[in-house]
Amino acid sequence: MKFLDLAKVYIRSGAGGGGCVSFRREKYIEYGGPDGGDGGKGGSVWAEVVDGLNTLIDFRYQQHFFAKNGQPGRGQQRTGKDGDDIILRVPVGTEILDEDEETVICDLTEIGQRVLLAKGGNGGFGNLHFKSATNQAPRRANPGQAGIDRTIWLRLKLIADVGLLGMPNAGKSTFLAATSNARPKIADYPFTTLHPNLGVVGVDNVEFVVADIPGLIEGAHEGRGIGDRFLGHVERCAVLLHLVDGTSETVAEDYRTIIHELEAYGGELANKPRITVLNKVDALDEEELELTKEELEQSVGGPVMTMSGVAHLGVTEVLRALRTQIDENRLRQKPTEEAEPWQP
Repeated sequence: MKFLDLAKVYIRSGAGGGGCVSFRREKYIEYGGPDGGDGGKGGSVWAEVVDGLNTLIDFRYQQHFFAKNGQPGRGQQRTGKDGDDIILRVPVGTEILDEDEETVICDLTEIGQRVLLAKGGNGGFGNLHFKSATNQAPRRANPGQAGIDRTIWLRLKLIADVGLLGMPNAGKSTFLAATSNARPKIADYPFTTLHPNLGVVGVDNVEFVVADIPGLIEGAHEGRGIGDRFLGHVERCAVLLHLVDGTSETVAEDYRTIIHELEAYGGELANKPRITVLNKVDALDEEELELTKEELEQSVGGPVMTMSGVAHLGVTEVLRALRTQIDENRLRQKPTEEAEPWQP
């Protein structure tokens, strides 16, 4: 399934049905009077968060969602049928934006959350509503209220606890594959990861979700490489894991490039808790490792952890450091499998 995190959608609520002008006419009934019914309400357009979705791919094939109109009223005081509502089913973490792509209408972060996007029009009054002692035969009825046309954007921001950052080929996908059941594409060329990946990582009987996004390069905020469009998927994370390729000849420059892109992206992303890890240390000897780590610590201005995702060196220590930065209410207890009694 192709990952899609941005979709443009056209919605329209249903118009209300018109009221009816009718009079009761029955044989042998001397006094009939008005009996026109009201029009039905138009259908509304809702957005609802459902479980089991992690992409907006459904909105690639259908962009128009038009609710049904209400039916007009009829004689014998019959009210028109209401139009059916339309529900846009979206994954957790979906932001709904106005047509300008900047104004946030709502942010849907919990399963079952529901929001009204376009309300259906009210039905018009029939002439039964206008009868009075001085107007016993009204010949007027209200038209139904018009529906609402609207263009909105759906933008998905994945719900994760840890976000992976780094240059292309820094080892982010390898780390995710080594610590979870996720199987992202891994290869020895840049931009192997083209779409975000999620993995559930466990350590010390707790689990949390890690998001891997495509690598950033210098000028990503200007659209270079894949750009910074996927940085939104780590905005909701509690902590960022910044992986630096230990085999690179420009370790400090690589680190500063990512930090610059975070600052250029704006928001609170650059101020989030961040753990910096020197990756691929299995390819360095002790002297190279010490010099590279010292150079990186000078740029970071603090301690740097070391790790090798391929050789599983220091992975557990990194996971434990990440866990300390995540609130307890976001952690999930790892399910324990009860041993079944042995039977022959």
